Amino acid sequence: MRIPDSHGKRSFPGLIMKVVGPGNFLFNRKFRWNFLLNKKAHSFLFMRITSRSTFFLYDRRDHNMNIVLYEPEMPANTGNIGRTCVATGSVLHLIEPLGFKINDKMLKRAGLDYWDKLDVRTYVNFEDFLAKNPGAKIYMATTKSKQTYTDVEYEDGCYIMFGKESAGIPEEILLEHKETAVRIPMLDHIRSLNLGNSVAIVLYEALRQQGFKELELEGQLHKYEW
Repeated sequence: MRIPDSHGKRSFPGLIMKVVGPGNFLFNRKFRWNFLLNKKAHSFLFMRITSRSTFFLYDRRDHNMNIVLYEPEMPANTGNIGRTCVATGSVLHLIEPLGFKINDKMLKRAGLDYWDKLDVRTYVNFEDFLAKNPGAKIYMATTKSKQTYTDVEYEDGCYIMFGKESAGIPEEILLEHKETAVRIPMLDHIRSLNLGNSVAIVLYEALRQQGFKELELEGQLHKYEW
């Protein structure tokens, strides 16, 4: 396989390759990672190994968490979820039909100025999603599950799917994923939580299990010091 250009703007999943040249990098001293500066910066990870501008390129798309929304209906919810995905370096997958247009003002308003930083992918239906993500380990978030979202172990690069606000994930799909269906505990007379809240709850449990890798663990005051 031919190695891509020296700036590493192309990559191949799971392949580690040597890239020579300064490229276009941003250095994060705390974690000692170098990120490619492009629209989907969180998709590509670089580790500096010498002082002579020699890098190894590692495509980390297989290690991003993936949030899947099945036929979402409300743009504000999807916008909020998009912001959560940007904050956690997660990929957002949208399965059509959608209840809004991808350029909806409410969608971008809810996502504030983060939407252009989001890695978002769309699919015409669930079958299209499966075809384009072969072998994906999918956890199904549903109120119908027999186990809670803390009962399972989430792998790097796994997918967590949530259904539409009005109906959830179709039971025909759930039957094929019994072992990976998970539920957020709640009182029996409550039908469901807000979609954006549900995504944040389950996603952060998965990230917690993985030690919040690559996430900032400490904050600082702006005017004072702790």
